[in-house]
Amino acid sequence: MFSNRTLLITGGTGSFGNAVLRRFLQSDLREIRIFSRDEKKQDDMRKRYNDPKLKFYIGDVRDFQSVLSAVRGADYIYHAAALKQVPSCEFHPLEAVKTNVLGTENVLEAAIGSGVKRVVCLSTDKAVYPINAMGISKAMMEKVMVAKSRSSNSTVICGTRYGNVMASRGSVIPLFIEQIRAGKPLTITDPSMTRFMMTLDDAVDLVLYAFEHGSPGDIFVQKAPAATIETLAQALTQLVGAPGHEIRVIGTRHGEKLYEALLSREERVAAHDMGEYYRVPPDLRDLNYDKFVEQGETKISLAEDYNSHNTNRLDVEDMKKLLLRLSFMRAIARGENASLEE
Repeated sequence: MFSNRTLLITGGTGSFGNAVLRRFLQSDLREIRIFSRDEKKQDDMRKRYNDPKLKFYIGDVRDFQSVLSAVRGADYIYHAAALKQVPSCEFHPLEAVKTNVLGTENVLEAAIGSGVKRVVCLSTDKAVYPINAMGISKAMMEKVMVAKSRSSNSTVICGTRYGNVMASRGSVIPLFIEQIRAGKPLTITDPSMTRFMMTLDDAVDLVLYAFEHGSPGDIFVQKAPAATIETLAQALTQLVGAPGHEIRVIGTRHGEKLYEALLSREERVAAHDMGEYYRVPPDLRDLNYDKFVEQGETKISLAEDYNSHNTNRLDVEDMKKLLLRLSFMRAIARGENASLEE
């Protein structure tokens, strides 16, 4: 489906963008466009990959005209641009709205107007039962995506929802490695806190699945295992040869959940089991309010959400095997002074 086509990746200089790019550079796409605000990261990517099919666009999803110039002529869009650090969104919630909600509106409007074939929007577990500004803005992003998908003409708009992506930029695994190297204790908020565990390759596989199988308004979720933060810390310290490394419990941070939910109970009832993934079709009820206020579904009352407490739970040995799927961790386990960029 990608033969001689043009793909645009918004937020393409981030961890997801780089992972998607590495996979798509091996495909027969004619052109891959990277759209982001950061010219330094774009220049680093230009030098690192040195591939003639790569084209770079400086711009911001908040600015419709800059989005439109990048979208024109594209066949597919992977929309990863977002503000996704919980603390920064908590302190600057309107900035999260401008990027995550209004920015998504700009991307989708430009895509529909330019006749783009497919758009896949990246979302997060924090959009399910959101308790912080980042999650709320992403939940609204999903609502915008579904609403636009209803009237998107020939443009298919769908989404993917991720939990914790191991060793992505700003995540806990690189932090733990830095703390071990510096001889500092590992700082854990709550040892019993659980998180879904998936690699960047898993994330790219999910995007590809959505590109190939998505219908308008669909949201795709991978069935992923989970582990407690304590299990993750123990696995990491054993892999780097520091099994007795000090662990300090600092308490739950503001806006932090005990566990991640990838599907609400309403979505779990409606979801289609696709084997490795769940497909959640959109709610296509019309604006007849009676359907929302006076009609209910008994089976929703009997369902539970899909979360990191009730999925397959990894022990320390399983966690070590999963960590060793990361080239970054394999190098560290060999004693090399590796970094995420390698």
